[in-house]
Amino acid sequence: MADIVDKLTRSKMMSNIKSTNTKPEILIRKSLFSKGFRYRINVKHLPGKPDMVFRKYSAVIFINGCFWHQHTCAKSKLPETNKMFWEKKLSDNIARDKRNIDELLNLGWRVCIIWECAIKKTQMLAKIIQVIIDFLNSDNNYLEIEGTIYD
Repeated sequence: MADIVDKLTRSKMMSNIKSTNTKPEILIRKSLFSKGFRYRINVKHLPGKPDMVFRKYSAVIFINGCFWHQHTCAKSKLPETNKMFWEKKLSDNIARDKRNIDELLNLGWRVCIIWECAIKKTQMLAKIIQVIIDFLNSDNNYLEIEGTIYD
């Protein structure tokens, strides 16, 4: 199936997709900051350039878009056009994410993944923030927060 827009239009559309300072990232950052947590954002020298780094807690947070990182929810549906490109692109993203998480864990960092679908349910934001705080204050090495756990 051919793309429904020309290449130039598609290129402009794709270039408008943000990779940092997204609405879900800002929402989580502001909420944690208001609770007294301090962090660095997008630390380049760490694998995967985590969205948030809490040195005091040896923890990092990634806030993943469900489509781009291929979560198991409805938002991760592959486009109908250019399927081979998207399958390769998104499977490469999954492999890179796994490598980055493994590297961070091996370096002694604790990793939290927050999926976009969890944050979209704004009525659950307070609960999500509490789960993150509990993780930061725990000895757990890994946490994944999905929208499905709040259904």
